[in-house]
Amino acid sequence: MTAVPSHLEASSKAAGFRALDDQYSAHNYHPLPVVIAEADGAWMTDVDGRRHLDFLAGYSALNFGHRHPALVAAATEQLGRVTLTSRAFHHDQLGPFCRELAELTGTDRVLPMNSGAEAVESAIKIARKWAYQVKGVPENQAEIIVAGSNFHGRTTTIVSFSTDPVAHDGFGPYTPGFRVTEYGDAAAVEAAISERTAAVLVEPIQGEAGVIVPPADYLPRLRRLCDEHGALLIADEIQSGLARTGELLASEHDGIRADLYTLGKALGGGILPVSAVVGRDDVLGVLRPGQHGSTFGGNPLACAVGRAVIRLLSTGEFQERSRELGAHMHARLGELVGRGVLEVRGRGLWAGVEIAPGGPTGREVSEALVERGVLCKETQDTTLRLAPPLVITREELDTGLDAITEVLAR
Repeated sequence: MTAVPSHLEASSKAAGFRALDDQYSAHNYHPLPVVIAEADGAWMTDVDGRRHLDFLAGYSALNFGHRHPALVAAATEQLGRVTLTSRAFHHDQLGPFCRELAELTGTDRVLPMNSGAEAVESAIKIARKWAYQVKGVPENQAEIIVAGSNFHGRTTTIVSFSTDPVAHDGFGPYTPGFRVTEYGDAAAVEAAISERTAAVLVEPIQGEAGVIVPPADYLPRLRRLCDEHGALLIADEIQSGLARTGELLASEHDGIRADLYTLGKALGGGILPVSAVVGRDDVLGVLRPGQHGSTFGGNPLACAVGRAVIRLLSTGEFQERSRELGAHMHARLGELVGRGVLEVRGRGLWAGVEIAPGGPTGREVSEALVERGVLCKETQDTTLRLAPPLVITREELDTGLDAITEVLAR
């Protein structure tokens, strides 16, 4: 396969922007060699005017596509009013946003933040506070059980319990208080849980690990274990939630309710970072003024865009689109098993395509797809992660799948 797409290599304009990135930005990413200048719906246009079909959707931050009219209108209207007050004052968007998000998710209370990692950090703090204040765990002895191959963010506390050497190594000393168990192994959680366990933190579907769907009894058994031992169940739905898998929350597929959920990515509509911890009143209620906060968390602009996102989700249209188009996508991808593909995993419009041993790397496949006008990204070297925006049409979806078939089956 061509290591670098030839049409991009020939573009001096694209090369110039990439050179600036390479010289002045920290090298914490390895982006595909394409430079985007505009985007609309399921399409992105590079600096040379070439259109590309988006099959990544900003890792699910763009569930509603690029520049969805309802979201742009909400942001534009709020930009003309007020964008930031800090939480030193009330504003007229925060209360409605929290109420509407709580009603949408069937929860009691909302803690608005910015990034997904902030939401997870907040949930960890809340769980520990709850363990000491309500459960009676001795101070500084609370433990949180997590799953191996997890991805919850990049902060020092979160990477402390990462099992990915790239994310973990070289950033110590690490934050204590976490017990790592194998993802999908409820028996391992049962062996690890104790009177000091504050919470079990888990992704209902692991995205960064390769779109890994756990065994059907995994989440229900975690729910029962948490109930039996008086621990909280925290579902990280930052990437899997908000219609990506065909339900509002991916954990709904397993028929369970968590005590806390972390939300992000699509909550900001692809316009700005918006995240939240939502859950039980008696759990989020342990926070008191001054114990946690964020200057930008719950700002008026974020709340206005978040409310528009909630309105889109409240109709169920996007959940249905994800179910129907996702079934079509998985059926077509399934035809590639044995033809360059080892396995296809996922739910809804979300798939991890495991490339067969001896085949190209995920990076090589991604670069070959750039040549064909389709943008997605590898994860874990051998997996192609697909997450088209939920606004994509069946015809557009087939265009992308045709390209993927051409590259993987040859």
